[in-house]
Amino acid sequence: MVPVYLESGKHWVFACALDWPGWCRRAKGEEAALDALAEYVPRYAGVAERAGVRFPSAAPTFEVVQRRPPGPGFDNVDFGALGAPADADAAPLTAAQAKRLATIVEASWSVLDDVVAKAPAQLRKGPRGGGRDRDGVFAHVVAAEASYARKLGVRHKAPDPDDAEAIAALRKDLIEALRSARAADATAWPPRYFARRVAWHVLDHAWEIEDKSEQ
Repeated sequence: MVPVYLESGKHWVFACALDWPGWCRRAKGEEAALDALAEYVPRYAGVAERAGVRFPSAAPTFEVVQRRPPGPGFDNVDFGALGAPADADAAPLTAAQAKRLATIVEASWSVLDDVVAKAPAQLRKGPRGGGRDRDGVFAHVVAAEASYARKLGVRHKAPDPDDAEAIAALRKDLIEALRSARAADATAWPPRYFARRVAWHVLDHAWEIEDKSEQ
């Protein structure tokens, strides 16, 4: 059984696998979101393989362990982003668990870098991503990571997307902070949620680039 939590907006629902950073999909309705999560098993299995982490070989069975209802006002889920940690994210981490989270985040970056290297500069246009091309999507991911980093106590100026050295320095500090994380900080994102949010954002856009590279 794969523990999953559902985060609902007013119109959309995210389904997220609690123990697998980045394996989150959104759809209109709970069942549709769970179906979307299942559809991405082959893609996410490739991420786990890169991380050297054992992934379920059989079709997963999901166990919904928490449902987050829509909040008041602006809704991240309907906007297209994860909105809040799950209750389980408050649990402290062992050193091995923190290392596993960091390894999966690193694997998600590896997937993104490979996809960007192979993709055409111009992507097929569509409603997703606001019509950005390859370099625009990558620049957006890099800028977001510099913003997310503050939630784990890492402060970097947003790197120029063409500055591989600055990007590597940001990623290095993020991984070191995540590997050393043991407990949730009330003023920041819990480490489990941090890993999920970063890996989801990276993989979501990597898969977007892949899909829009197809002619």
